[in-house]
Amino acid sequence: MPELPEVETVRRGLSPVLAGARLTRVEARRPDLRFPLPVDFVQRLTGARVIELRRRGKYMLADLDRGGALLIHLGMTGRFEIEGGRAPGDFALAAPADPKHAHVVFETDGDIRITYFDARRFGFMDLVEDGDIRLAGLGPEPLGPDFDADHLARAFAGRKQGAKTLLLDQHVVAGLGNIYVCEALHRARISPSRAAGGLGRRRLQRLVAAIREVLLEAIDKGGSTLRDFAAADGALGYFQHSFAVYDRFGEPCPTPACRGVIRRVVQAGRSTFFCPACQT
Repeated sequence: MPELPEVETVRRGLSPVLAGARLTRVEARRPDLRFPLPVDFVQRLTGARVIELRRRGKYMLADLDRGGALLIHLGMTGRFEIEGGRAPGDFALAAPADPKHAHVVFETDGDIRITYFDARRFGFMDLVEDGDIRLAGLGPEPLGPDFDADHLARAFAGRKQGAKTLLLDQHVVAGLGNIYVCEALHRARISPSRAAGGLGRRRLQRLVAAIREVLLEAIDKGGSTLRDFAAADGALGYFQHSFAVYDRFGEPCPTPACRGVIRRVVQAGRSTFFCPACQT
């Protein structure tokens, strides 16, 4: 499932053609994605102007001049393609999406056509107002000013669960997923199974810095393409070539002077990759 860097990459690709544009035509080719579309989905969006396209955790929100916002979640296989916009640039491009999976189409007053594809239909769209319950309970943005060692100390206090398990909790911090938590814990030299409540301030500071560093590097490289992810211009992500531990089971740890071998364990139903030698 796309994590913060992939969603932010898509947002940055869509924003130049969507923010400030008026939706002159909206087509819903089916009544549902993961969940049913609102019954007045097309009517409420047609003619609306998008004020801003922003991200909150793993969600995108298109704020509308009529009030409220279009809430978008990509699920596992959701992707957008833009027609009529700028050229994609000199990047390796994903294969074109199968037209049979084109479920929602937006056309703008700038003669731009934006099509949402979703092969498995795990993504969803909704029309929401301020205070929507799905957003109200999210933790701070990991790249924002409210995410720091003090926040983690409060969130982790007295908790016996491993640090990795808690970092995947969207109420603790918004937008993190399995890939980037594994990578950040490795950089911070923290075992994914170490009780979060036992982490001292110095380790928490290292962890905050590592999370921000990993996310910024991943955004700079367009996210990670493991299966279906592609940016709005069709470009593939490249951060997967920088993985230190994720999906590297049995390989030597890349940390200088470390002789450890990457291991894999299952935590809360998710694969965790780490080095038992340098992550303690």
